[in-house]
Amino acid sequence: MTQPHRARKRFGQNFLHDQAVINRIVTAIDPQPEQTLLEIGPGLGAITAPLLQAAGKVNAVEIDRDLIAQLPAAMAPHGELTLHEQDALKLNLKELLPDSDKVRVVGNLPYNISTPLLFHLCDQIDRIQDMHFMLQKEVVERMAAGPGSKTYGRLSVMLQYHCQVVPLFIVKAGAFNPPPKVESAIIRLKPHPTAPFQIGEYAQFQKLVTQCFSQRRKTLRNAVNGIATLEDLEAVGLDPTARPETLYGEDFGKLSHHLCNN
Repeated sequence: MTQPHRARKRFGQNFLHDQAVINRIVTAIDPQPEQTLLEIGPGLGAITAPLLQAAGKVNAVEIDRDLIAQLPAAMAPHGELTLHEQDALKLNLKELLPDSDKVRVVGNLPYNISTPLLFHLCDQIDRIQDMHFMLQKEVVERMAAGPGSKTYGRLSVMLQYHCQVVPLFIVKAGAFNPPPKVESAIIRLKPHPTAPFQIGEYAQFQKLVTQCFSQRRKTLRNAVNGIATLEDLEAVGLDPTARPETLYGEDFGKLSHHLCNN
């Protein structure tokens, strides 16, 4: 790079520098030639360079103009990098990569936008082959949590409906510059080939899950107030005195499907 780049808090930048961690991430992704790779937030190119070396081509979305000005020259020896200056939260895979059927998405996601970005990508899940992300360890725990866990919630249910969620390994803060105040983890998200359970209408399912976990300490009967009745709960075999955090995604799906058909 021509000049040292100072990490910017407003972009949530923490740059990966530990080569052993970089190698482990790229091995987990296993990039291949002819695959369409999209990296969100390439930063200084720590993961971009080995991705290019393995696949030959990489598309990347970056919002920091200083990095956009420097990355192409830095990455040129490694392969063909196509940079898109864009806010990842406004990413439209169909418009960005119109010639690609399925995209492999990777990235070290800024902590401040990770959850809304995951939901945004799930809205385009039919365009995605798989996703490998570095995220705050606590977010990864929430993504992979099961019923009864303190970390189980809306994010767990919605992501697990869309994808197989596989936590891979933890990355210590010292692997970054500057070191974040939290540990990170690598996770793999593999979209289900077919929906794992019926939900009726997606908007109804999403509304139900969101409302239930906004009132997670209430009983199910009270948590679904305004959406479902006691009779609806009993019709699908759900205990009205149970708490939402004890239900499986399939339970929410069963109730949502019932509501859409009645």
